[in-house]
Amino acid sequence: MSVPSVLIHRDADVLAKAVAARLITGLADAQAAKGSAHLVLTGGGMGVATLREVAATPARDAVEWRRLDVWWGDERFLPTGDAERNETGAREALLDRVEVDPARVHPMLGPDSGLSAEESAERYADELRKAARPEDHGPVPSFDILMLGLGPDGHVASLFPEMPAVHDERAVVAVHGAPKPPPTRISMTHPTIRAAREVWVIVAGEEKAGAVRLALQESGPYQVPGAGARGRLRTLFLLDRAAASKIPPGLTRRASP
Repeated sequence: MSVPSVLIHRDADVLAKAVAARLITGLADAQAAKGSAHLVLTGGGMGVATLREVAATPARDAVEWRRLDVWWGDERFLPTGDAERNETGAREALLDRVEVDPARVHPMLGPDSGLSAEESAERYADELRKAARPEDHGPVPSFDILMLGLGPDGHVASLFPEMPAVHDERAVVAVHGAPKPPPTRISMTHPTIRAAREVWVIVAGEEKAGAVRLALQESGPYQVPGAGARGRLRTLFLLDRAAASKIPPGLTRRASP
């Protein structure tokens, strides 16, 4: 696994614009190299803000959207179209504004599908398995970019500290009793996250500064799930100054104006 690098931007607005530019470049480069790309989206304020910035820039046309597979790292187990679903936010911010191939957009199914949370997780794991190629050497694709937020408690996706999902080795799991609503969710696990070529942890706000510090240090991933969020080739912590305010001086960091 890669050692995290830290990039710090002035504030949340600049951070969203910078991550959007980096995302467009990364996807275009992956498509130029391989013909297609796999992207895993995150929800939350910074995840949606980043997608809005992608939609707002003409540079988005550098990405061949129909040759992009879109996945989600986690989802609230709510009906399709619910405003609280990560899928809903991503569609409104970006996916409904670009020409994606509907067959290559892979939402996690909610209760309106008739599936239980466990069945939805199994279905998603099967979909990932079918998308994996021999060169991926595993049960999920080698995602080109996997984006994550980070909670004040150190959670990533819907992997919350000390809950059973952080110990699970399956690709995708149902989460019950989550400490923030709604209590039932679907989430990729640490092994699936670590299959990504690049993992980007995108964080803004002083209330998350302590979690950032712990996730960058040698904390246990069961106590601080963000500490287990690492990409095979590259791990980036993309922060605003407030979120970076408690990083110890010895950690690698690069600041932007």
